[in-house]
Amino acid sequence: MTMSKHLFGTSGIRGVVNEDLTSDFCYEIAQALGSTLPPASKVCLATDTRVSREILKAAIISGLLSSGIGVVDLGILPTPALALLTRELGFDTGIMITASHNPPEFNGIKLFNANSLGYSRTQEAEAERIYFEKSFRTGSRGVLEQGDGMKQRYVSFIKDKLPVLELNYRLKLVIDPGNGAASGFVTDIFSKMGFNVIPLNDEPDGLFPGRSPEPKEDTLTGTVDFLKQQNADLAICFDGDADRVVFCDWEGFLGFNEMLAFISRQIINKTGKKTIATTVETGTLLDLAVKDLGVEVVRGKVGDVNVAYLTRELDAALGVEAVGVYIIPEVGYYPDSIFATLTLLSSIKDATEIRQFFQAMPRLFFNKYKVTCPNEAKESAMAQVKQKAQLFAASHVNDLDGLRFEFADSWMLIRASGTEPAIRVIAESTSDSKTESLLRQGIEAVQDLVKEASQ
Repeated sequence: MTMSKHLFGTSGIRGVVNEDLTSDFCYEIAQALGSTLPPASKVCLATDTRVSREILKAAIISGLLSSGIGVVDLGILPTPALALLTRELGFDTGIMITASHNPPEFNGIKLFNANSLGYSRTQEAEAERIYFEKSFRTGSRGVLEQGDGMKQRYVSFIKDKLPVLELNYRLKLVIDPGNGAASGFVTDIFSKMGFNVIPLNDEPDGLFPGRSPEPKEDTLTGTVDFLKQQNADLAICFDGDADRVVFCDWEGFLGFNEMLAFISRQIINKTGKKTIATTVETGTLLDLAVKDLGVEVVRGKVGDVNVAYLTRELDAALGVEAVGVYIIPEVGYYPDSIFATLTLLSSIKDATEIRQFFQAMPRLFFNKYKVTCPNEAKESAMAQVKQKAQLFAASHVNDLDGLRFEFADSWMLIRASGTEPAIRVIAESTSDSKTESLLRQGIEAVQDLVKEASQ
């Protein structure tokens, strides 16, 4: 960590515990964060279920207290709840200890402002400067308190925004938090709201024994089998900290871009706004799904914080990422997977409506792959990709975030991950064979360049 040019990636600070994230590092970055806030500021803090949460939390709390910041420990909470409560309860900053969808050995730190919007790059840079200079503020010590009743506070706010009478309670729902921060939380909320809920992987366990904390097609096969066994209509599946949500039905995984497009259309119809904010990773299905409504889809940089700022800048109906992130201004400029799910449930009478909607649309083939790349080699490897961009013979190259190569009937993105030691290759086309050919071409080029950059 101390050798990095930047500590923050696209979604806070993230790394392997006891390698990248040590107790000493967490203590000092918390001192730096505390030093950016006015003395006697009050911060709330929550964690996901990872086994490293208590060790890192203790270090972060100690660092904040030493810089004169008061801390309220909210315990285990989904990221959406932490973000919203930061604003609703009047905290100066909210800190979420999580590595989101990463494997169990990872953890991280994500920051929210008093208005529930994630920290800007300027704010992160100031914390980094103080950290590297070791110019921490000292003086009077802050006070630690324990928070309670957080679930009910979150539920009360959500209910005010989405009247109960609009919801479809006839659907039989599998709730699969993957043993993450939504475990027990969402099931309890939905049950009390009157939904027919069947829990799966609903016990908090930071080793994630039920399935990977990253919900996607290959990690949700067991969830689909369970849905069929229970004769349920829909499975609602969260990642490790529940800032992402994806869905399955009887036929299997419903797709990232598919659900993004479907839910976006519902929100557009509800708000009447004509703009959606998203990223260069998002497929063209979203554009097609709202084209008849006269909606513009604006693509910006990857990362939910970047999408949140773009959503606010455009006064968009919502902001989305193709991994299952939904930023709905009605509740705030932060990812709220729970509210997005309730929005879906208020707009369908039957789960089959989702697939029926896409049957009338052009078939698109979308695929992605992660090429392992040490963090220190990413910059060099991506520079080499840019130098050799002409080899891909694209009609246009978008270099806003990584390199997105546009072709007549397809596109490919090569981009260094901001959350993992990897470079992502994503491709989409109207032809399955074309998508696979593009993906293979991108993967082979990146693998060769990563070898060069790592030598």
